[in-house]
Parts: sequence; structure tokens; C-alpha cells
Amino acid sequence: MRIDVIVVAAGRGQRAGTGIPKQFRRVGGTTVLRRTLQGFLGEPGIRQVLPVINPEHAALCAESTEGLCGILTPVFGGATRQASVRAGLEALADDPPDLVLIHDAARPFLTARLVADAIAAASAHGAAIPALHLVDTVKALGDAATLATGPDRDRLRTVQTPQAFHYPLILNAHRAATRDDLTDDAAVAEAAGHRVVAFPGDPANVKLTTPEDFVTAERRLAADLLDVRTATGFDVHAFGDGDHVMLGGVKIPFESGLAGHSDADVVLHALTDALLGTVASADIGYHFPPSDPQWKGAASDRFLAHAADLVRQAGGLITHLDTTVICEAPKIGPHREAMRQRIAEIVDISPARVSVKATTSEKLGFTGRREGIAALAAATVRLPWID
Repeated sequence: MRIDVIVVAAGRGQRAGTGIPKQFRRVGGTTVLRRTLQGFLGEPGIRQVLPVINPEHAALCAESTEGLCGILTPVFGGATRQASVRAGLEALADDPPDLVLIHDAARPFLTARLVADAIAAASAHGAAIPALHLVDTVKALGDAATLATGPDRDRLRTVQTPQAFHYPLILNAHRAATRDDLTDDAAVAEAAGHRVVAFPGDPANVKLTTPEDFVTAERRLAADLLDVRTATGFDVHAFGDGDHVMLGGVKIPFESGLAGHSDADVVLHALTDALLGTVASADIGYHFPPSDPQWKGAASDRFLAHAADLVRQAGGLITHLDTTVICEAPKIGPHREAMRQRIAEIVDISPARVSVKATTSEKLGFTGRREGIAALAAATVRLPWID
């Protein structure tokens, strides 16, 4: 049986607050969309996954899907969720699946059990959705904000995604729809006269909607990352020709430059080694050999970003970066905040999780003789427990 998945990611997520759309925000160091897509990849029976996006978000989607196998080229959605789902269904028509699962991009916590149950229910019944019993009592709002007895709670359900269907059934139902304001695909199927069965949903399969949902999601992911690791890094470069130094990704005017194969940013180099150490992935020279001409003059932010990506690929969360710059000059204080901001930007964490300090060596040693600059760094990450 051929089973495809449509992940609806075309919305703007305005209730989640300002900034980029919620499906492209990071939780636990990974975008919501990427987490959602990864929930389907590799599951038994899943052939391919199709994201449906807003055309304005193509670059964000490309970043979120980089390196993932089994992801089809995204298609562009419409003004409503219903229109976006139909766009996805039509895109599959040339090589149609037997079953299709339709899922909200903003539900990144789906489980293998939920995917398997959706497939089994749709295989048996043609149309199926995950549903949850109501926990709270439901009341009806009457006049003057008074509450009256509401509907029977035992007969009510809240529904989730993935909603699963025989592909021809749901495609034809969307094509036949006379309304464009139906809020889920079960309603589209019901409007076409089909019976939709419910199977048990998962209370953890929440939809991220408000800013508070993202805070809760971060806490939930952090609670699952029990392996807390700290590693250190060190780098040194001598002064050479030039009229500026690069420190922490910031260009600082100075009477000399720093000599090195790349841009000789000792701060970013030390931080890179610290992050590589947390995932036991050798050192900066292993990943970016000085003998390789492609790194001559390279911006060191590429090195640090690569190390951060390796942490995230290991399922990790960067919780803190700390660096100490050792030099007599230039003065670090006036540039400290710019360095914190730039480092945070490179690794995509809050500046509140980045510390930049400076000291001298009391005119002792090579830094005391103003022959160069050194940097110490430490990185703390949380990872899934590995025996």
C-alpha cells in the first residue's frame, strides 16, 4: 500500500505572536516544521511527505527541510486551509497514493503509534480522524454572561491530525466541496456524504498556537534531554598585517590584524571547538583543515554554525555559551554586546544564553607582550541520553 503525507504549513500563525510564522520557529533548537516532518519519515508504509506552504516562505521551508530524505518539492497553498489541502491533493494526482494522511505543521509531537493507528483506521474505514474525550465540563453561555447546562460531554470529542483517508475519497470530496470555510478534512468528507470514524488521539499531540504553547514546548523538550554536557575550547592567533581584528563575529578596528588561514576569529574558533566537544566530534581542524585552500580567508561564522548544526542533528539543545578573551588590546568592553548578539545569531539561540568576558595576562606571556590574542570557551548542551 502506498501512503503519502500532506503537511499543511501555509498559514501565518498570527496568534503565536510577532516574528516568523510559527511553523518555522525553533523549539528545542529545531524548527517546528522539521520536527513535524521527521515524525513521519521512516515510519512503516510512508512513501513520501509533501509540505504545502505560502510562496513567501519558500526560503524558510528550504532551510527547515535541508538534508531530509523523502520530502517532495513543496507546493503553494491557498487562502484557506481547505484550499491548501486541495492544492496538496492535486499535486499527488500524477502518482496517486492509496492512502493519504493530512497533518498540521504546528503539531510536532506526533508519535509512531498515532501514525500507525491513522493508517490502520483509514485502511479499514476509508476516512478516520484522531479524537480525544473532553476532560472539562462544557457549559453554554446565555444572556448577561450567565452559564447554562451545556451538551452531554460524553458525546463530545476534540479532534486532531493526522486525519487519514483513501486518497480518491478525499480528493473527490475536496473537488466536490461547495463551501470553502470547512475547518478540517473530516468536515469535507462528511459534506460529500462519507462516514468518518474516530480512533484514539494523543493528548501530547498538541497544536502550537499561542506564545505560551511555545514556552511549554521548550520545557517539555528540555525535560526529555537528560544528558547535560559541557566542553571547552581554546584558540590563539598572532597579530599580523591589517587594520582590524574579527572577534566574536564582529569587525573591530585595530592597528593590526590577526594572522590565520581563515579570518582568525579566536572567539568563534574556541566556541566551535567547545560545541564540537559536546558531541564528541573531533575539533575544528578536523572539520575545516588549514591545509584546504577553500578555507583561506573564510568567515569563521561558518565554522560555528556547522558545529551548532551537529549538536542539533544529535537531537541536542544549546543552553549556554561562554567565552573569555585574553589580550592587552583592543578593548573588548565596547564591543561585548555586539559580540553576544552576533554569536547568538550564528547559533540561533537567545543572547541571554551567551556570555562574553575579557581579561589581560598582566603583561605576562605572548598576550602580555601584545603579540596576539587568545580565547577560552565553554559550551553547555542538553542531549538525549545515550548509554
